[in-house]
Amino acid sequence: MNNKEYEMIKIENVLERLSKSKFRASFHLKDKDLDYIDKKGLDIINNHTRDFIYKRLSPAVIPNDGKQTPTKNHPVFIAQHATATCCRKCLYKWHNISMNKELSNEEQCYIIKVIMTWIEREMKP
Repeated sequence: MNNKEYEMIKIENVLERLSKSKFRASFHLKDKDLDYIDKKGLDIINNHTRDFIYKRLSPAVIPNDGKQTPTKNHPVFIAQHATATCCRKCLYKWHNISMNKELSNEEQCYIIKVIMTWIEREMKP
């Protein structure tokens, strides 16, 4: 099994576990979110995801950790709560990504893939 296959299995497993959490499973994209994604396209949404992760989750110390991700007004924010990629505490609990250190490029890419996988699933009827 190569690294890409392993990563996809890891993402599938974490999304399955998250779907069993009443809180995490309560998040879904609304029609306005889906319209926004259709209008912008997945490449732009991916860029937004990358930017949010870099600015809001990547630093070693986040003064407002646990409150840096809104629960509405952008599909990525909703996806972050659904996928437990909204704060460093959730990243540690659900994804075993250490707190109090800057996220590596590899960790950022993994988080982006988790979010985008969830968004793509939400887009399917």
